[in-house]
Amino acid sequence: MKGSTHRRCYCRDPETGKPLGKKCPKLTSRKHGTYSIRQELPPHEDGTRRSFSRAGYESLKAAQADLDHVRALIGLTEADDAEGLDQIAELLEAVADQKSPLPDIESTRRRLSHGLDLTSRLTVGEWLDTWLAGKKGRQSAISRDEGNIRVHLKPRIGHLRLDRLRVTHLSEMFQAMAEANVEIAEGNAARRKATEELAQIPWKGREPRARRKVMKAAIAEMEPYRRIVGPATRQRVRSTLRAALNAAIAQQLITFNPAAHVELEAGKRPKALVWTEERILHWKRTGERPSPVMVWTPEHTGRFLDHVAEDRLYALFHLVAFRGLRRGEACGQRWTDTRLDAALITVAKQLVVDGWEVYEDDPKTDAGARTIALDSDTVGTLRRHRAQQDKDREEWGSAWVETGRVFTRENGEMLHPATITRRFIELYEEIGLPPIRLHDLRHGAATLAHAAGADLKDIQEMLGHSSITITSDTYTSLLPEADLAIAEAAARLVPRARATSENAAPEAESQPDDGEKPGPESVPDGDDPSGEI
Repeated sequence: MKGSTHRRCYCRDPETGKPLGKKCPKLTSRKHGTYSIRQELPPHEDGTRRSFSRAGYESLKAAQADLDHVRALIGLTEADDAEGLDQIAELLEAVADQKSPLPDIESTRRRLSHGLDLTSRLTVGEWLDTWLAGKKGRQSAISRDEGNIRVHLKPRIGHLRLDRLRVTHLSEMFQAMAEANVEIAEGNAARRKATEELAQIPWKGREPRARRKVMKAAIAEMEPYRRIVGPATRQRVRSTLRAALNAAIAQQLITFNPAAHVELEAGKRPKALVWTEERILHWKRTGERPSPVMVWTPEHTGRFLDHVAEDRLYALFHLVAFRGLRRGEACGQRWTDTRLDAALITVAKQLVVDGWEVYEDDPKTDAGARTIALDSDTVGTLRRHRAQQDKDREEWGSAWVETGRVFTRENGEMLHPATITRRFIELYEEIGLPPIRLHDLRHGAATLAHAAGADLKDIQEMLGHSSITITSDTYTSLLPEADLAIAEAAARLVPRARATSENAAPEAESQPDDGEKPGPESVPDGDDPSGEI
């Protein structure tokens, strides 16, 4: 196929105004005009000709280099490979039309050998939308991926071409997310300070309702609280991107997954800590929680349950506090899966919140579908709850909505999990308990079971974890009382000749006479004549 380089200028005939082209007398000077290239391309299917042309080269050497580059691209396919030649021709036509740089030869060779579309200009954002629309699986997982794409991925890398996404792009994205946390923390602190100052303003002469209205309007004008994007969140964002790019590889859109090679800080599960007196005092002084996961002491849990004993949802809080059900599992529990005579419940369904919509789904993991034994107090609590529900059904009559759920609204409709969380916060704030999440009652159930003697395997099965590592790393913070008992028991295992405790009885002052060999009663530390330990 013919190809050539030539030099031309844009001078015009002063009389006719027509371009002089190669007839320009100034072309005898090498500094006048620019070089152009033209390369014949494989013809269209109907036989019409097509070519690649580009102008504006300052030197013959640069023009010849690009012409050689174009010919090398054409040479990537065999002369009898009509389909391959057509792909290369379409690629070069697109490059010429868009005045974009010539594609890399080796990259084009790989894409051609893998059967990829050489002219694709698909962006990361477009592919993420396509991938999400066709994704199958649990609705909760799809919603999580949708949030990662909408909040993090599309705003930062959605404009990039899919086939040009590199590890450096992702490293820069995650670094920017980490750096943005400083600004988010400063904004949240400013809002918190403004809210506290607003609450301290003297409101003489105003009724409480008017005061709340003014405060609500003032708070609405403030910048909203934003969540810190921690290491665990960044790991989940990468997981979403990695899955989407793997699907792109399967569709032969790309050959490399940069998300699999970007390095991130490990997202560690927070350790559950117990609200000791010292930690409560620090929280009251600074407003800071020692850990995102805090657990009440048994005394705290007892105070809470005593306070809510007459609340309509007492049985739900009781069940979560002692047997560790997840919020969605408790809201989704059905009477057909509750066998009070056998003191057993089977966790078979849960209610999941997507945005504000609620739908029924299977438990979070396969291990989440489990059967849990109930203590006699919990059985009695559920019996009384069922009796009250039967009374409510009679009072509502035909207006009662039969859902078969253990815990419902006053008219039998299923509970919205978010309303349970709000009610839980209202109840413990009424008696001044330190703050925890509703989910932390589940952590507390694990801690109580551990303190009562249950091993990690028993707790794993009670909580429905797929891995005992999760149980060990996150949920089993020892209660101070249990920790102290273990420490005392361990200390008593070592025999000592001298008492080291201030409260121990004083050591006998009898010593052997001079020259008397010590008998069995006064053997030096660690030497037992009998050989027994």
